[in-house]
Amino acid sequence: MDDEVFRALADPSRRRLLDLLNGRNGQTLRELCAELDMARQSVSKHLAVLEAANLVSTIRRGREKYHYLNAEPINAIADRWIHQYDRRRIQLFADLKTALEAETTMTDHQDDFVYTTYIRTTPERLWQALTDPKFTEQYWELHHETDWKPGSEMVWHMKDVSMAGPGQVVLEHNPYTRLAYAWHHVTPEFASTVGLAEDVAAQIRQEPLSSVAFELEPVDDQVKLTVVHTGFEPGSVIRPMLQEGWPRVIADLKSFLETS
Repeated sequence: MDDEVFRALADPSRRRLLDLLNGRNGQTLRELCAELDMARQSVSKHLAVLEAANLVSTIRRGREKYHYLNAEPINAIADRWIHQYDRRRIQLFADLKTALEAETTMTDHQDDFVYTTYIRTTPERLWQALTDPKFTEQYWELHHETDWKPGSEMVWHMKDVSMAGPGQVVLEHNPYTRLAYAWHHVTPEFASTVGLAEDVAAQIRQEPLSSVAFELEPVDDQVKLTVVHTGFEPGSVIRPMLQEGWPRVIADLKSFLETS
């Protein structure tokens, strides 16, 4: 996968596409073509290379296909071995990593968090890791109390704290394919447990509940996992926190499944 990332970044047109998505995330092919002096077919081919390298994630909504930057491959390079090279040779990747993780003005689908990784496991094991309390406790240090039926209440448990409330329910449950649920209420007890200032927690409680979906797709001996967190208002307080938190959770999940 590292080789594919390097090859994808070597082309200036593909770097330009990443720049465009960094400026406004969640664009369609039509919108990207409007910013480039090249044929629609050429843009589509460049996007396919970026998607194959996992630098771009795509989400379909109706007939439209939206493209998002994906920081996972750059994070993997930095975490595994990029430190072995001198600063001049890696500056491109350092800059790109910063760009991929940067916050942008939230409009349309820009506020969605979309993150894709490949995990060497089976859909069944990954599904179990996402839903079984004895597994979520090991890599996430929390678990969910629910029967996983769409519409059922979810109670989140973290250490000695429980979070429940209106709208905190299971949204979708299609085993080994797609799981979605509403994000939890930020109670005063939860804020205290994670060290969140009460004034910040109070602002978050004014926001509508967001939702997260996990999409699973088998790819050879791996599973492509795409995490899509949506439903944020412009200027959301919790959105930047999830931007930082999700990559850590997903990395811990990946490590847990590939080493246990």
